[in-house]
Amino acid sequence: MKTLEDWLAHCEHLHPTTIELGLERVRTVAERMGLRFDVPVFTVAGTNGKGSTCAMLEAILGEAGFRTGVFTSPHLVRFEERCRIRGVPADAADLVAAFARVESARAEISLTYFEFTTLAILDALAQAPLDAVVLEVGLGGRLDAVNIIDTDCAILTSIDIDHAELLGDTREKIGFEKAGIMRPGKPAIVSDPVPPQSVIDHAEAIGADLWLLGRDFNYEGDKQQWGWAGRGRRYAGLAYPALRGANQLLNASGVLAALTALRAQLPVTAQAVRTGLAMVELPGRFQVVPGQPALVLDVAHNPHAVAALALNLDNMGFYPTTHAVVGAMADKDLAPMLARMDPVIDRWYFTDLPTSRAASAAQLQADWQAVTHRKDAASATFANPIAALDAAAVAATPADRIVVFGSFYTVGGVLAHGVPRLQAGQPAPDAGS
Repeated sequence: MKTLEDWLAHCEHLHPTTIELGLERVRTVAERMGLRFDVPVFTVAGTNGKGSTCAMLEAILGEAGFRTGVFTSPHLVRFEERCRIRGVPADAADLVAAFARVESARAEISLTYFEFTTLAILDALAQAPLDAVVLEVGLGGRLDAVNIIDTDCAILTSIDIDHAELLGDTREKIGFEKAGIMRPGKPAIVSDPVPPQSVIDHAEAIGADLWLLGRDFNYEGDKQQWGWAGRGRRYAGLAYPALRGANQLLNASGVLAALTALRAQLPVTAQAVRTGLAMVELPGRFQVVPGQPALVLDVAHNPHAVAALALNLDNMGFYPTTHAVVGAMADKDLAPMLARMDPVIDRWYFTDLPTSRAASAAQLQADWQAVTHRKDAASATFANPIAALDAAAVAATPADRIVVFGSFYTVGGVLAHGVPRLQAGQPAPDAGS
């Protein structure tokens, strides 16, 4: 009997490439498995904001009494985080059984790690007694393994340039790939304020029911509350979502549009919306951990997300010194990410990460040195995120803040032993460096 760790190791060595876009192989295995959902499915694609959108959908549907299953990726600490059933990570034993069913069905077909694990999680969700399913696209949309499932409601969050080598080097090309999750006659919610024309054209070409921010739904707010209106429904006097950050009203607006579009199948009360938005949690998305110094955790790993992080940090108020623990993948557009954060960060702690895809700490340091305009900023390199966080905490004063960003691996490395509660001048507790 294989453990979950055994299955994950097995998946890593099945296919010659890490990513192979295309649905033919994964769809064949899914058909052999009889994989299908008899409940409404939301599929979420976009450059940033997917995880927040999925979490808000899950929270509101849960408050409305619906049994909800969610597939998101990647995870921060444990693989089981990728499959949530009724608000909690799936049991490892259920996932092991699902992996075995995929293995039995695939026979001669080679699957990538993401394809194999996606099929296993979809199978685990299909086996559970659920009322609604929320699926987060891993990469792009049109050719992503998640897209073998016909969605009842497509949601496109922000669209920006990322994974250009696979999806294209313009927003128009990337928009077309993400629009591939849309289905004829089904709602397609676009919460990007200025979507690429390719998204609108594709929706019209296939006959999707396109909902555009500013045309079919909208929001407004002041410092205390916000409101939403769209296609026969209004919400007024809403508290801000518990998820922090400048873009969360865009994400929440898309969520309310999606729930309005499917209200015949999944009726949701205004109270469920209010409570769900107030209670939603999502680690690592502008997560501010109180302490002395304060700790900010954000998985921002592309220029668009890093720009939002910089804006959110500016809005936090004054801190004498801002320290940053940074690790990132080598295939990311690192120079603009580092340049955008350069005015905000006073001390940099670059870290290696436990994956061959990562840029080394020394490379990140060199990239930052090539773009910085700060004569007063300092930097150092570390072997892992915890060692970097320890050094930052020791150097910090109680009034400072420490920001951890650049990758799921970076934030996950800091969270490996739980959420650190920092004290200035001391290493992070419960974690050896």
